[in-house]
Amino acid sequence: MTTMTLPQQAFRPRSPVTLEDSGLNQNMLIDLMLKLTLLEGAATLSRLGHYMKVSMTIMDQLFRYFRREQLCEVKGMIGNDYELTLSAAGRKTAQDRYAISQYIGPAPVKLNDYCHAVKEQAAHHPVSRSMLAEVFFDLVLSDPMLDQIGPAILSSTTIFLYGPTGNGKTSIAERLVRIYKDYVYIPYAIEVEGQIVNIYDSVVHQALETQEDDVDPRWILCRRPCIAVGGELVPEMLELRFDETLGFYSAPLQMKANNGLFIIDDFGRQMINPRDLLNRWIVPLDRRVDFLSLRTGVKFPIPFETLVVFSTNLDPRQLADEAFLRRIQNKIKVDSITPEVFDKILERVCADHGIPFDQDSAAYLREKCNPDGKSVLRACYPRDMVRLLQSIAEYEQRPPELSRRDLERALNLYFAKA
Repeated sequence: MTTMTLPQQAFRPRSPVTLEDSGLNQNMLIDLMLKLTLLEGAATLSRLGHYMKVSMTIMDQLFRYFRREQLCEVKGMIGNDYELTLSAAGRKTAQDRYAISQYIGPAPVKLNDYCHAVKEQAAHHPVSRSMLAEVFFDLVLSDPMLDQIGPAILSSTTIFLYGPTGNGKTSIAERLVRIYKDYVYIPYAIEVEGQIVNIYDSVVHQALETQEDDVDPRWILCRRPCIAVGGELVPEMLELRFDETLGFYSAPLQMKANNGLFIIDDFGRQMINPRDLLNRWIVPLDRRVDFLSLRTGVKFPIPFETLVVFSTNLDPRQLADEAFLRRIQNKIKVDSITPEVFDKILERVCADHGIPFDQDSAAYLREKCNPDGKSVLRACYPRDMVRLLQSIAEYEQRPPELSRRDLERALNLYFAKA
């Protein structure tokens, strides 16, 4: 990973020079160094320091301890760097430590440092209608809708998107992360009461290819996270998870989403009861602090600095009582669309797929999607129809077209018949 100078961040972790600066338990760093050397067989101090993300001054301190306790043997010098391997006593100690915890990676940061960093990096972005128009450039949203979304974002609390299915609630939620133009530092792991909690997750955290110079390498500069879950959400995902085999903890989803966005899609259709989920988060949503527990029973607070977005097509009153709905101050209904918006969406989707747009065909499709004039027009219909038109054309090995003949075939495929 290359390094270069990036725009100044609100929070820049200073790289600790000595063990005392890091504030970490020396025994934890010794355990890491033992396990790394065990797996490497033979390694230089600089190589071990690279894996552990600590300074050479700290590595020298650890090396002196290793020699004093006869945990290592020096094989020689590579330049000005020692190359070492474990002694018999060192291998035995390393194997014992590895049996307890298989965590091998960057040294963790202190819990207090993590909490401070999350608070320092809380999102505070100016939002305007023109800015939101750019954020949602690929959606057709009315000014009144943008004027609801804007203040909801600025409130930095919780957003509840509800309304009939197929009208863009998920699309709106997923694009909210575009508001964030800056970056945040996320630690690889933190230390709590002698236990390691892994936070950085390459699946959900987008690390920058370029990292700032002169910062603590135990932190990685990332885009603000956006985590979305749907029906797969279970209670265990919201709590610390201890891996019995590996011997360390993984952070819950809301902790990984700190300083970013956490979307709960299809709310009410999870295996977890919606009232149980809402009750679990009454304090975090209200006071911006969450409480997690180690399996030893130790409970500790962490900041809850994430914009939570609920999205559902169910009646909100069936999901939560009045007391909880009052705590969610931003409730935005994403309703069925007007004929004018339907045509705009269809025209845009056709342009995106290189299909000539025809107003008469658009009116025909709109009429077929709402035959009695009393049903609803959904924002998903134009996109879904165009996809079917493409499939029909590909099957017949010709360019797709917005013709009545093809639309009729697509409609027969799309709508279930009584």
